[in-house]
Amino acid sequence: QVQLVESGGGLVQPGGSLRLSCAASGTILSINAMGWYRQAPGKQRELVTRITSDGTTDYGGSVKGRFTISRDNAKNTVYLQMNSLKPEDTAVYYCVVVIGALYWGQGTQVTVAS
Repeated sequence: QVQLVESGGGLVQPGGSLRLSCAASGTILSINAMGWYRQAPGKQRELVTRITSDGTTDYGGSVKGRFTISRDNAKNTVYLQMNSLKPEDTAVYYCVVVIGALYWGQGTQVTVAS
């Protein structure tokens, strides 16, 4: 079994920054890809960004240049640094980890409002 624990969400003003973390624990031999999805009210869940085991990254068009994904393999943790936040970034953010199967975090709320 694999457990994912997310942290770092909250309320921030437009233009502000937040950093999300997601730590994986349990029976882990090696983690392939790690990433973040988000789901805004009334919208479908969408990929925000992902990072492979060799560090290759991929970003959704709306967050390019503002968000940065990184991972600490020793800690089985993935991070999402979010800068220049906009109200349209408001959503529940979900961590995902691929360890053979796909595992989802419980989600953390990010609200961007003045």
